[in-house]
Amino acid sequence: MGLQHIQEALVSHYIEHWDAEDVDAWESGGKDIAKRNLIWSVVAEHVGFSIWSIWSVMVLFMPTDIYGIDAAGKFFLVAVPTLVGSVLRIPYTVATARFGGRNWTVMSALFLFVPTLLTLYLMMNPGASYTTFMLVAATAGIGGGNFASSMTNINAFYPQRLKGWALGLNAGGGNIGVPMIQLIGLLVIATVGNRAPWIVCAVYLVFIAAAAVGAALFMDNLGNQKSDLRSMAKALKFSESWVISFLYIGTFGSFIGFSFAFGQVLQINFLAGGATPAAAALHAAQIAFIGPLLGSIARPLGGKLADRIGGGKITMWTFVAMAFAASILVTAGTMDDNTAGVASAGIMVTFVLGFIALFLLSGIGNGSVYKMIPAIFEAKAQSFDHMDRSEKATWSRSISGALIGFAGAVGGLGGVGINLVLRASYSSPAKSATMAFWVFLAFYIACIAVTWFVFLRKPSTLTTDVDEAKVAVTA
Repeated sequence: MGLQHIQEALVSHYIEHWDAEDVDAWESGGKDIAKRNLIWSVVAEHVGFSIWSIWSVMVLFMPTDIYGIDAAGKFFLVAVPTLVGSVLRIPYTVATARFGGRNWTVMSALFLFVPTLLTLYLMMNPGASYTTFMLVAATAGIGGGNFASSMTNINAFYPQRLKGWALGLNAGGGNIGVPMIQLIGLLVIATVGNRAPWIVCAVYLVFIAAAAVGAALFMDNLGNQKSDLRSMAKALKFSESWVISFLYIGTFGSFIGFSFAFGQVLQINFLAGGATPAAAALHAAQIAFIGPLLGSIARPLGGKLADRIGGGKITMWTFVAMAFAASILVTAGTMDDNTAGVASAGIMVTFVLGFIALFLLSGIGNGSVYKMIPAIFEAKAQSFDHMDRSEKATWSRSISGALIGFAGAVGGLGGVGINLVLRASYSSPAKSATMAFWVFLAFYIACIAVTWFVFLRKPSTLTTDVDEAKVAVTA
């Protein structure tokens, strides 16, 4: 990568040779190219996350007496796009290498028109069957795949020393798509009530078009970007890959699962307190966006802390704090059960604060876990004596990019689990979420143990900090 390649990028949106580790080329204009691609990657991913989570907003517009879908049915409804989006992250991971980062970002943005238009039509026809609602909700999963392709693409643009911050910023900016669509839903409910969900869809038709046009005008394709299913298969031969994927269930799975469920959980509590469906929807919408917003903002912070302190250390202490926050929910839920579901203001405040803490901490953990991925494989690459510098960089980039998509897919399945556990908890004789809170607490404790055992128990032989790992990790 040199001045000639930078000029090529400005004209053709194609860079044949890109080496982010070349400091001279980076300072001569490479960082500006990377920044431009990062900005529009964030925009496109942001809109994708919004469409992925659109049904977490639509359920607030669906009174049971009109749509005929109860609370358990709604939890399953928002779990469907989570599942589809998680599965799609695997093919989306290799799409940028196959089609080009710019080209795929444009294509994947245009795909978002399908679920948005279908949702708009369906919400204007509430008499449709539950199966129809399920099928349309499934199409929203398209938005969940955008994360994997976006992260894989940006991973290729940035040097190792900046990956934690760049990946955290890219993911955090995308994650903000969740609270953004919830805020738009709040504005609609607050101004015209809970009977006009089509307005939310109409707003996003404009946003989708803007993201596609911006990506087409300002992003670039990289000629030496390689990440295919064979790279993914190679990445999965390393035990650390499976551990990272498991930990991402606890961080991203918590973020996306709670993001989809928090508004509905609040709505159930407000309805139990005697609020009308319209008032319950408004009160839930007024609070629900805060958690995903804080979690999204915290993600770059997690990446930055991992850059400085180490991904393993930040991840473990994040899970310790998440276990404490889950214990707060267990306490609040138990107290609520003992008062026959008629929660006092104090219990409700404790309940909300526990969830907000989990959102914030999951964002930090998302950043720290994803920082571990390129650090681990950069360290492994440096131990390969049969490769030159360029080959090591290519190997590390392709394997890291492949694992980013796979871990994202597995992590997203955690969101499915959260909604199914909450559905089962509310369907139990107790009709409360307390059982679910106990499950969350147990899982975070397991994540603490795994993180310590794999990454911190023997730092002299395995670490996620690159400088130390270069001489410690073997292939």
